[in-house]
Amino acid sequence: MLVAENFAAQRGMVLCGVFDGHGVDGHHVARSIRDMLQQKLTTSWRCQRQVLRESSHSLDKDYDEDLCSEKFSSEFLAVDTWKEALKMTFNLMDEELLTQHGIDSISSGTTAVVLVKQGNDLAVGNVGDSRAVLGAKADDGSLIAVQLTIDHKPEIPREAERIKRYDGRVFALQREPCVLRVWLPHRNVPGLAMSRALGDYCLKNHGVISVPEVTYRCLTKRDQFVVLATDGVWDVLSNEEVVSIVANVRDRALAARAVVEMALYVWKSDYPFSRIDDCSVVCLFL
Repeated sequence: MLVAENFAAQRGMVLCGVFDGHGVDGHHVARSIRDMLQQKLTTSWRCQRQVLRESSHSLDKDYDEDLCSEKFSSEFLAVDTWKEALKMTFNLMDEELLTQHGIDSISSGTTAVVLVKQGNDLAVGNVGDSRAVLGAKADDGSLIAVQLTIDHKPEIPREAERIKRYDGRVFALQREPCVLRVWLPHRNVPGLAMSRALGDYCLKNHGVISVPEVTYRCLTKRDQFVVLATDGVWDVLSNEEVVSIVANVRDRALAARAVVEMALYVWKSDYPFSRIDDCSVVCLFL
């Protein structure tokens, strides 16, 4: 996990991330991505911000000034800058994994859900099946859960279509018929239970990609907090249950721990003979 305040030397900017490794060296891959994220995202963000500023100044001067002003408003710049910066960063991190000796990124990989808050701008980049959920107030004052990311699973039609287009195979094992996995064209390995990941280079030519889906939200007073968590939490707790747990914790510093403890309780009580999946949580109060 990662929480960095005053990220990129910007006062009030916050960076958060949760990473869930898989495979023999998954824990090493996850830590490696966590450790390189800040520097690479800072560089990418500054680069993209400069590119967009230069492109806004180079618009044809015959364009209507009001139109130009609206198109290149601060919100437009924030959305586009973070979208491109996150995509660039994920690509750079994925490429660097191959250069790290002693870490198997061929058959190991990691998820990554990364959040950046800058003022009222909230950008989330996601690869894999970790998830970001927002707790927000509804019109009647009740608290609702808003899922900010999509779990990248092979059962999503567009994800499965891409994998099959590159000769990857998607099917479930008989012993777990509800879990679709990704396999090599002619071998029943590795059986990856997600359609996007950092690492997992054995599947990169067969439809598994490291391109993040980036979502943007302009925060309002109704938005209370964001929870980033690995699938070990979401497999046993609903979005609504997690939001309720966080909302009812008296000490905010204990919110993430409360979610983990409840997830572990459900794992042990409802699935006593199953291996407990990784449960990692970051709570950012807005």
